[in-house]
Parts: sequence; structure tokens; C-alpha cells
Amino acid sequence: MSHLFNTYARADLVLVDGHDAYVTDDAGDDYLDFGAGIGVMNLGYHHPVIQEAVEQQLKGIWHTSNLYESPLQEKVAHLLTQENDQLVFFANSGAEANEAALKLARRYTGKHKIMNFSQAFHGRTYGALSLTPVTAYQEGYGVDQDVVTLPFNQALAIEALDGTFAAVILEVVQGEGGIHVAQKEWLHELVAKANELGVLVIIDEVQSGMGRTGSLYAYQQFGITPDIVTVAKALANGLPVGAMIGRADLGRAFQPGAHGTTFGGNPIVMASAIAVLETLTPEFLATVAHKGELIRHEIEELSANLPQVKMVRGAGLMIGIELNVDVNAVLVKLREKRILALSAQGNTLRLLPVLTMDQATLHAGIITILETIGEF
Repeated sequence: MSHLFNTYARADLVLVDGHDAYVTDDAGDDYLDFGAGIGVMNLGYHHPVIQEAVEQQLKGIWHTSNLYESPLQEKVAHLLTQENDQLVFFANSGAEANEAALKLARRYTGKHKIMNFSQAFHGRTYGALSLTPVTAYQEGYGVDQDVVTLPFNQALAIEALDGTFAAVILEVVQGEGGIHVAQKEWLHELVAKANELGVLVIIDEVQSGMGRTGSLYAYQQFGITPDIVTVAKALANGLPVGAMIGRADLGRAFQPGAHGTTFGGNPIVMASAIAVLETLTPEFLATVAHKGELIRHEIEELSANLPQVKMVRGAGLMIGIELNVDVNAVLVKLREKRILALSAQGNTLRLLPVLTMDQATLHAGIITILETIGEF
């Protein structure tokens, strides 16, 4: 008998270790990881630089609370802001980062209404859940009614945006929603109108950030400047962390007592985050962008004659293959072939491979994935 709440549809698989782009089960079998722990293990398993940083911090202090100065937090904040005039608040997850963004936007503007988008996912805590318009997730919780959901990539959202909104929140590449990429012209018009109206723009980079699309943040490829950015998942490569990055002038709405956390910015987690961010060099990010372009082209080319494949979407190594066959059945068959992947809304096979996976291994994995799809 399990003493866990049954909130997850768990596969009958126990993972106990990992190396590079592989995870290992309790029988000693290796699986090629095209899910990266749902976009968390971007730099793979037992990455030597990250492991050394964490092991070194384990020898020092593990927890101090946020009542004292933290040079580690300052360093991570410096790396996240990239010399921009921004401030950072550290939390423990993407949902917490989005909660902080929601509170900051409302407190700063004095307004409560928020615009979000169909197929979005921003987390499952109460405020974040209000921003996640999925009936199955929201049902029975009585979520925030000051949230207006509009269609993604459609002019209707721009037309509906007015000065009564505190903020608009979106993912430039929707992850759980099915790997839908924002149209650049639409996004520019939306952001320009928000800026004109004094509506804050919040970009959720929880899944698309930390190099996943070939730049530190996916929004950097769209030529926009958000007011607030949220990150988490891969920031500490497996340790729990979230961060909200906002314009420095927003700081007047977040003074002592306005928001807080016990564990956010934990020293061990910050040590890992420093190692991650210092690994995401321009050269490394360029290789991710190149691999992503090659792999997406390969998937499009090889799936052109597969009736089981409806559409291929993505950016960098964030790829969605919308299927005409049951995605969950495909995932089961892939596990039998020692490949782990994910699903997303719209019967989409979601591929978030470990970023350090070499080109030959990526290619071999894609061949197996497409062959498996073709078996249905």
C-alpha cells in the first residue's frame, strides 16, 4: 500500500542514477532522456562542474534564512540580470516565481486584472493555477476570477487589451500547451500596446529558459523587453529553485514584508545555479541552437510521409510532434525501447532532450522515436 496521494500517473519505473544524457533504473538499465526531468536536467546527470560546486557547498553552510546577506544569491542575480537594471527574487519553483510576479504586478499597478492565454501553463499553486486555463487542473478550487483568457497568437488578444489590466503573462514557447511558438509580429504588437497602456508584460521562461531554445531566455530571440521574467526548472539542474526577475523600478512595490520565503535562495541551490549559468556560455548556447535546428529539420523531413504525424513545432531543443495516434501509447512503447519522453496538450509528443546530448546520440534517438511512431 502506498502512502502517497495519487496525484501523478506514474510509470512503473524506478530511476536511481544517471550519467550524461542517460538515467538508470533499479535494474541497472539505461534510458536515453528526451524529457530531462520535464526540462530540469538540461546539463545532464552528474555534470562534473555542477557536482563539484554542490559538493563544495555541502561542506559549508546549508541554510541561513533570508534574514542575512547572501553573496551567493547576489552572484546568481548578477548572472541572471546580464548587466541589465533589474532585481531578482528567489523562490523554490516556477509556480512560486509566477506567484511572486502576480503579486508584484498587482501591488505595483494597483490593478488586479490579468490577461493570460489558452493552452498556457504557469503552475498549480492557487495564484499560478488561476493563470493556467486547463479545466482539469482548476476544477473544484474556485480560482481567481480576475484573470481573462484569450487565444494565443490571435489579434483578439491585442484588441481586448486595455488599461484596466495590471499585466499580461505568457510563454513565448508554450511547453505543456503543446510547444506552440509565439508569432513574432503578434508578440511585438501585444508588447507595444501593453507598454503604451502601462500594462506589465510577464514572460514565463520556466521551461523555455536556461538555454533550452538556444539563448539564455527564449524571449531574447523575439526582440522584446519584458517587465518581469520568471525562471525555474533547469536553473539549478535538479535542485529546487525559482526566480522572478523584474525591472529595478518595480522594487518599490516589494519592500521588506511585502513577500518572502524560507528556503528561496538556499546556499546549496545557489552554488548549483552559479555553475549552471557559468556553463551556459554564448558558445554553448550556439551549439544548442545549431543542434535544435538540425534535429527539427530532420524530424520534419523524416516524418513527411508518416500519416501518424500531424505537425512538428518548436524552438531550439524544445520540440513538439503533434500526433494522429495516441501519444501515451507511443510513450509506453518508447520506454520499452529505453527512451524517455513527454506528452503535452493536443496529443503532442514533447521532446526536451538533455542539452549536452551529442549530435550522433540525438540523431539515433530521433530515428528510434520516429520508427516507433510509425509502428502505430
